[in-house]
Amino acid sequence: MAAPMQHVKVWKLQLFSLYLRRYSSTSKEIKKKRSWKKKDKVTFLDSLRVFVRGGAGGQGLAKHGGVGGDGGDVVLEGKEGETLYSLATAFPEKRFTAGTGGNSRKFHLLGEDGSQQRVNVPVGVVVKDEDGTTIGEVNEPGQEIVVAHGGRGGNSGNRFLGKKGEAHTVVLDLKLIADIGLVGFPNAGKSTFLGSVSRAKPKIADYPFTTIRPQIGTMAYRDGRRVTVADLPGLIEGAHYNFGMGHRFLKHIERTKLLLFMVDVGGFQLGVQYQHRTAFQTVLLLNKELELYREDLVGKPAVLAINKTDTEGGQEKAEEVVQLIKTMEDNMDMIEPEIRPTQMVKFDDIFTISAKTGASVPEMKMKIRTLLDTYAEIARYEQKTSRERMSPTSGYSPPGLSQEHVKPKLV
Repeated sequence: MAAPMQHVKVWKLQLFSLYLRRYSSTSKEIKKKRSWKKKDKVTFLDSLRVFVRGGAGGQGLAKHGGVGGDGGDVVLEGKEGETLYSLATAFPEKRFTAGTGGNSRKFHLLGEDGSQQRVNVPVGVVVKDEDGTTIGEVNEPGQEIVVAHGGRGGNSGNRFLGKKGEAHTVVLDLKLIADIGLVGFPNAGKSTFLGSVSRAKPKIADYPFTTIRPQIGTMAYRDGRRVTVADLPGLIEGAHYNFGMGHRFLKHIERTKLLLFMVDVGGFQLGVQYQHRTAFQTVLLLNKELELYREDLVGKPAVLAINKTDTEGGQEKAEEVVQLIKTMEDNMDMIEPEIRPTQMVKFDDIFTISAKTGASVPEMKMKIRTLLDTYAEIARYEQKTSRERMSPTSGYSPPGLSQEHVKPKLV
């Protein structure tokens, strides 16, 4: 009997060994998948679909003339620091329903109104119907918008039958609100610049698309002034046709006050199968992509930064690009039709910088502040003249600006 028992022991050992090999490798794969999911977890949302329902009105009491309470409304309220991701995480079902109005009773003829359903949303949200119609916007903390009204309570006008509340799906479309929008092709140095002028910690590397979601940094000045900068994923040719990632985030520059174009002095090439574009061609392509996405974006105040002048021959190349841009309008016929924009961006200033070493970055930082203040003063003046219906030859004029102010030319 010894031989069979020994055979059984060997068989058990082999089975146990097989079990260890199988499940130890499986557990490693599971851990690997979990770590991969955790690493690549999406934490930024700029669009979210939610279902909202206003509360139903309470029933009236016809016999005694009792009135039912109105149903509650679903109200969105802007809150600083709130994100669509945190909203989606807190309410995974993405459904918001207000309270139902109270019914009228014999000894309580006036039914109580239903409770409101208040939802905190990030500042900068545009609320749209499923068909794309804009319901409203939340642009400031504390600003409110009703997205689903409650039904009226039962009364003599509706035969004392409470009405249902509004119910529909709405899209919360976030458009970041920042002073400056960084625009450029991948690897232009936008993230390096943002990291050098703010406390933001964007991912930086020597390959395209290190920025895969918008990031907000804050430039601080010695007197306490703060300017927010939105770093957007790099555009590529055809972004307006939904190529690449940048097209998805173009909407975020719509609310910026100033565009900061940043190009690599050495040009850009997405891959070996793509054509290499010079720095000058990059400026033209960025201009064209914005124009094709939304024409009015080309008219925004803008500054151009030609980056990476710390590279070999970078400063000389940058100066050549500056001269080409200054004489561009006289030589439009020489530009290839496929990259020639219909309307050119009028740069308020052009800087040759190195975001890596910080060369000329402080000067550009101060110029940006001056431009923001200037355009803010112009906007206040235009609002004042529009409101008071002032004549062109009288009234208040901003310091240092004529009433026939024209956007500054290239310097």
